[in-house]
Amino acid sequence: MGDVFEFVMPSLGADMERGVLVEWLVTVGQHVDRGDLVAVVETDKGAIEVEIWTAGTVVELVVPEGSDVPVGTVLARLSGASATADPAPSAPPAADAPPAEPSPEPAPTPVVAVPPHSGRASPWARHLAAERGVDLT
Repeated sequence: MGDVFEFVMPSLGADMERGVLVEWLVTVGQHVDRGDLVAVVETDKGAIEVEIWTAGTVVELVVPEGSDVPVGTVLARLSGASATADPAPSAPPAADAPPAEPSPEPAPTPVVAVPPHSGRASPWARHLAAERGVDLT
């Protein structure tokens, strides 16, 4: 089965001791990559989407939705996971392949200022707002 990684309830704030697992955003058997959103956790400061810091395949969702769990509790297990592993390295170039031409430098991306209170909301906040009939505009 390979390495098994235990994904635990992270501390999402300096004084966070526990949180409620509101929703799983993944299912058993699903492959996740580092940075993927895997769960929504409610803290005393609001609902926060939690990302995974390793890649692997979800083999078990240990904690059911709606559970109030302390920081450090195992939430899920992943197989084939390695906390330090990067995606699989690419194959080395063929010996008789012509050298690749250097690509031109991309143009700098303009910085767009976002006005304060732009009305942006997380997917979970939009879901809750729609469910409760709240207009976020």
